[in-house]
Amino acid sequence: MARRGLKDKGFNLELPVALPAAPRLDTGQDKASVPSPHSGHRERVRKRFAAAGPDVFADYELLELALFPALPRQDTKPIAKALLARFGSFADVLNAPPERLKEIDGVGDAAVTQLKVMRAAGLRLMREGVMHKPVLSTWNVVLDYCRASMAYDMQEQFRILFLDKKNRLIADEIQQKGTVDHTPVYVREVVKRALEHASSAIILVHNHPSGDPTPSRADIDMTALIVAAARPLGITVHDHIVVGRLGHASFRALKLI
Repeated sequence: MARRGLKDKGFNLELPVALPAAPRLDTGQDKASVPSPHSGHRERVRKRFAAAGPDVFADYELLELALFPALPRQDTKPIAKALLARFGSFADVLNAPPERLKEIDGVGDAAVTQLKVMRAAGLRLMREGVMHKPVLSTWNVVLDYCRASMAYDMQEQFRILFLDKKNRLIADEIQQKGTVDHTPVYVREVVKRALEHASSAIILVHNHPSGDPTPSRADIDMTALIVAAARPLGITVHDHIVVGRLGHASFRALKLI
């Protein structure tokens, strides 16, 4: 602190003189404490969700709420509406490829991660609803799970549900992934994996990215080979389900097994 001498009635006084304060550097460390311009709206949405539940929310409102943590200082309503306008439905948004999602203004890595976490959580919840339970008594739940997990995928994948002697689901595995219209399936590997799980029965599942679940000639021939290889080993093929965005097809219902 600088000092200067003053004379007052013969006395020398030294009074402190304050120097100008150094300009404060904005480091950005306290920006989190600055309220978002949308904080009032967000709080109202949260309270409404807590009081009324999700059923009263339109798809864009639920998506808007879900994006709050990923986009803390952005208005997520127009982003949610843009996502739905581009992809068509809530399910299509959650299943869209990350690079497509990023085509929407305001959607970056954080928002994509948030959407994919939501999808993963939903599938995990559905999977818990069918694991270790008799599949034939929860058939509609199994179908819903298969459609949710595979119908929107842009590549074909081949899945096997392994059942025990009481037809309880003991394992759920993706065996192969392929292209937009083909997945290589190896009969020996399917049967081998069923034996490794000590499975008494299996359900085959694959998707058609085209959306049309109608079985192809190749699907029918491949299924017949698996049934023929599994039967002598005491393994029953309960069904082969083809899923797509337009619905599903059951080989058993179509009398193809």
